[in-house]
Amino acid sequence: MAAAQGKVIITCAITGAIHTPSMSPHLPVTPDDIAESAIGAAKAGAAIVHLHARDPSNGRPTQDPKAFEQFLPKIKAGSNVVINLTTGGAPTMTPEERLQPAMRLKPEVASLNMGSMNFGLYEMLGRYKDFKHDWEQPYLANSDDRIFKNTFRDIAYILESCSSNDTRFEIECYDIGHLYTAAHFLERKLLKPPLFIQSVFGIRGGIGPHPEDVLHMKRTADRLFGDAYLWSVLGAGRNQMFIAAQSATMGGNVRVGLEDSLWMSRGTLAKSNAEQVTRVRRIIEEIGLQIATPDEARQMLKLKGGSNVAF
Repeated sequence: MAAAQGKVIITCAITGAIHTPSMSPHLPVTPDDIAESAIGAAKAGAAIVHLHARDPSNGRPTQDPKAFEQFLPKIKAGSNVVINLTTGGAPTMTPEERLQPAMRLKPEVASLNMGSMNFGLYEMLGRYKDFKHDWEQPYLANSDDRIFKNTFRDIAYILESCSSNDTRFEIECYDIGHLYTAAHFLERKLLKPPLFIQSVFGIRGGIGPHPEDVLHMKRTADRLFGDAYLWSVLGAGRNQMFIAAQSATMGGNVRVGLEDSLWMSRGTLAKSNAEQVTRVRRIIEEIGLQIATPDEARQMLKLKGGSNVAF
């Protein structure tokens, strides 16, 4: 399904669990920083913000719902943006731990990974020498022997646990097989259309960032889901804007943000999530398309509305 009437949904992933605080001074870590960054991204044009939480004392990713409760009300009060909570958390967490924020806080949208995979972050070690916290270097180094576990049972557990919340899912597909897994859960009626398929390119262990990879992902999704889905993309690192531009020209939606890339250009760190949103918005509008407002995104994705959440 193409973006409705030329409207493109911009999702902004605010902080994530891939990057560590030592990698950029602009990565939001404290609750106030996360809230301010999310509101700034919304003002710049993001219809959806995708949110992780951090322990402000050391920057470590956390799935404690209390950590999310420190910034979610501020974001809700400061903008009309659609809030999307992670169930991915970090590869070091159990599925039960990862699920807690979405299950308890009942957001409009939650992310959901569609398969177990190698998730290699170890190549980042060569780019950084000084780390602020003792957990950061081992977290990256040990990723060459780490499986990001998302079994069929794990996926069903998350879907069934959130079934009464009317939460829809940003269905994260890091490879072609993940699309077939989404189709499997659609057939089992644990997912319902319209699906919001987020194709992820350029993570070590997943599909590559070549334009042919993007085309292959889109063609496969079209064949599996027809008009029953909306397609979005994220390109990791330096691939972010190239892949976003390709998606927009193909009638798709886009995701940017400091979770996915710390950079604006080679050697230049992005100073904020809003800066990345502003850039991708300019690309979208330069090719004659318009960005979707939060309420338009709610209509396109058939969301339950921001008044029906538990925060």
